[in-house]
Amino acid sequence: MERSILREVFSWIRTFIIAIVVAVVLNNTLIASAIVISGSMESTIMTDSRVLGLRVAYILNEPARFDIILFEPPYDATSMPVVKRIIGLPGEHVVITDGRVYINGSDVPLDEPFLRETAFGSFGPFDVPENSYFVLGDNRNRSSDSRHWDNSFVQRESIIGRLLFEFFPRPQLLR
Repeated sequence: MERSILREVFSWIRTFIIAIVVAVVLNNTLIASAIVISGSMESTIMTDSRVLGLRVAYILNEPARFDIILFEPPYDATSMPVVKRIIGLPGEHVVITDGRVYINGSDVPLDEPFLRETAFGSFGPFDVPENSYFVLGDNRNRSSDSRHWDNSFVQRESIIGRLLFEFFPRPQLLR
């Protein structure tokens, strides 16, 4: 009787340890998780939301315009990873006039249906270097992003992953 109880306890401990090891390996190689601590991406992702991304999303493909990414910020290497949306791609010329984004001198602003409100202000021009990205928050009037940083661009190697899913407090796919 005593032996079977010990076996059962060790079985549970072994299962628990395996689960922890698998979770740690997945979180460091395949998936990235984060807590969004600011309102810069509202109403796409609300403050205090928990999100999951794919670390390997850009192994075969390059980051694309409007991808929501998790990255190490260019302004402080010691701060937590940041969530923003890619707007400008490598080699592009970005200008923001009266809150509207124009790429490569186009007369037509980007169509950004995910914006929370009409943004204000004019910024730029920004010439996005190779291997770099220009990022903005969806809540433009309350976002610290490429418009305001001394080093305006996110380096390709600073991107941790592409966010795909919000799992708390409201499960949803991110677009």
